[in-house]
Amino acid sequence: MLIAINADYPEPRKIQRAVDALERGELIAYPTDTLYGIGCDIGNKRALDRLMAIKGRAKPVPPSFICHDLSDISRYAIVDDSVYRELKHLLPGPYTFVLIAKPTVPRLLQTKRRTVGIRVPLHPIPLALARALGRPIASTSATYNDEALIDSNEIDERFPGLALVLDGGIGGMLPTSIIDMTESPPVVLREGMGPVAPFEEAPPMSRQWMK
Repeated sequence: MLIAINADYPEPRKIQRAVDALERGELIAYPTDTLYGIGCDIGNKRALDRLMAIKGRAKPVPPSFICHDLSDISRYAIVDDSVYRELKHLLPGPYTFVLIAKPTVPRLLQTKRRTVGIRVPLHPIPLALARALGRPIASTSATYNDEALIDSNEIDERFPGLALVLDGGIGGMLPTSIIDMTESPPVVLREGMGPVAPFEEAPPMSRQWMK
């Protein structure tokens, strides 16, 4: 189901409708500052299982999750002072930061190294969703056969299991840049929309975080 929403000033009743779906354990889609995302409530295991399987990968990549602000990140990941300074400078923004997960993070969202990918997008809709939900949204990019879907109508058609798609207009073509903050210096795992000049050149990309 498509729901048109104001991308700059999302209507509270439409945000609440999406949050109600999340709380029921449904999957929804929404625009972000990069690609459209597909997400669910971080606290619902059945929804997480469905999110992990939605793209049909044999070895699904753990979804990242969307926090509504920097203070929310510290509830779910270990953030020392130097890392916090980096994140404060670049967030909200088109990045996924890999951090050491705290026990509050569901195991499904952690890699084998006990790390997790965390986002604070520079977009009012996902921030409003996470804020209204009261906890992060587990999120994966809306891609089909590794191709970015930029049109909400196509997302609705390709993923019939979604409870709703928040239509905030045409989406972006580039994913986030992924930065591993567990290394010193930080390592660029994927160059996307976020400038990576502040970080060292990446070694060969880690397949763990390619999608």
